[in-house]
Amino acid sequence: MIESIPTLVHYPVSILERVQPEALFVNQQPIELELGSGDGSFLAKYATLHPELNFIGVERLLGRLRKLDKKGLKAALSNLRLIRLEAAYLLEFMLPPQSMSAIHVYFPDPWPKRKHRKNRLINAQFTVLAARVLKPNCVVWLRTDDLDYFQQMTQVFGDNEFFEKVETPEELSIVITDFERGFQARGVSTQRAAYRLKHQ
Repeated sequence: MIESIPTLVHYPVSILERVQPEALFVNQQPIELELGSGDGSFLAKYATLHPELNFIGVERLLGRLRKLDKKGLKAALSNLRLIRLEAAYLLEFMLPPQSMSAIHVYFPDPWPKRKHRKNRLINAQFTVLAARVLKPNCVVWLRTDDLDYFQQMTQVFGDNEFFEKVETPEELSIVITDFERGFQARGVSTQRAAYRLKHQ
């Protein structure tokens, strides 16, 4: 008999079928989504602080996903699941409408060259997809160190009539990523923005 190796990673049966997020967890409670979890330094901490919430971390790079998997297993985080997919694809094709209670996007690739900016995750289409998967009155939390990208983030969400700007609470701001800690050590400031989905 082959014993299964413990993992928090969920492997979808097909990328053509929607994930049923509530089926990933034993406890039925609100689900928050982090797109581009990196090394998992934020999500492992935040999931530990909030056992009353469930979390899905999405990361394309296998090495980073494995690192977060190890952190989550070591901390026995039953409220954490991981998926290896492109963030935009997951939002558009694999999550049911009104299934998420928050979306976290921290320090996405800024694609600083002008010719590459079309590859940025946060664009006008992203706001449409976020509005589809979020429950009403729930929030997209954003952070970046790139001022140009921050301007784009605030512009596209500001242009979407279904979102309104809100403040990021201190309780969330103090949970920082390892990327963020490195930026702070070099004197690079974090830009934060948050947008709540209105009732449609």
